[in-house]
Amino acid sequence: MTFTDRTSRRKLRNRSKIANADRPRLSVFRSSKYIYAQVIDDTTGTTLAQVGSKALKVEGTKTDAAVAVGKAIAEAAKAKGVTKVVFDRGEYKYHGRVKALADAAREGGLDF
Repeated sequence: MTFTDRTSRRKLRNRSKIANADRPRLSVFRSSKYIYAQVIDDTTGTTLAQVGSKALKVEGTKTDAAVAVGKAIAEAAKAKGVTKVVFDRGEYKYHGRVKALADAAREGGLDF
């Protein structure tokens, strides 16, 4: 089993659990250097809010940047009137930077 097989299976498994949700989706993309989050309304296919660590220019570790992105996406989503979301971690394990972003978004007021 190759790396791409495992990640694509994990991605499909996670997406199947959150499909047909009646609330917006908080999607996370993690590159080797930055982390990005966006709130997507799948019923209309529009992005309601988006934040990336590249634009925030956070000093410190990549985990610190993930925390800043989590807080910023919570503020941006609340400004659009979104408080309840479903968390879409994609192909990434709920660990490290992804977990730090999720915890910071919860502290910022998002419910998932």
